[in-house]
Formats: sequence, C-alpha cells, structure tokens
Amino acid sequence: MKTASERMRERLRKDRPMTVISLRMPEDVIEELKEIAPALGFSGYQPLIRAYIGQGLRKDQARMENSQVQMLTESLRKHGIADDVISAAIAEVVQPAPKKRLGALETDGFVLSPQFFEPLS
Repeated sequence: MKTASERMRERLRKDRPMTVISLRMPEDVIEELKEIAPALGFSGYQPLIRAYIGQGLRKDQARMENSQVQMLTESLRKHGIADDVISAAIAEVVQPAPKKRLGALETDGFVLSPQFFEPLS
C-alpha cells in the first residue's frame, strides 16, 4: 500500500493517465449532475463525478490509514513499547496539514473550490 505522501504526489501530477470506463447510472442522476456542475464551477458532469469519487476515496483512505496506525500502535504496546516512544515515532512520519486555506485545491485533474468542498486533511 502506498503512503499518503506518495499518493498525494501522484494526485498532483498534471499528466496522470486516464482510463475510459463504462458506468451505468440512472438518467435522472445524470441530468441533475449536468444541471449542478456549472453552478459548482465544473466544466461538465464528468469532472463533477470524478470530484465526488475522489472526495469519497480520500475519506476512505484516511480512515483506513488511521485504522492501520491504530492497529500498529496496539501491537507495539503489546510488545512493551512505551506510548511516548510510539507517539514520537508517529509524529516523525505524519505531516500535519497546512493551516493556510487555499483559494482552490487542484487534485485528480480538476479543481475543488473550498466554498463547495471540504479541504482534504
């Protein structure tokens, strides 16, 4: 599994290859996506779908990473490693999110405007 920083570096590349997929969706959902996309600043409904998928994927990945850190922490405790040592090790590898708010966050080949989407943590 890739680290969070490796995934972030890949997401920020502008030349990431795209793959064509076929996805069956209800017609009314597509129509609603087409209507709302311009209001959210997207050029069409497909970039909006990618934004929604990317946002959900980031949340799930963060949740899984947190779960793995928790499991590792518990395992280290069982092996007698002190909490302060574990905390120091985690602090060395976990980079806090920047505190300044970006005007827009570009990721996954599209721009997420902060007024419509929560920033990635």
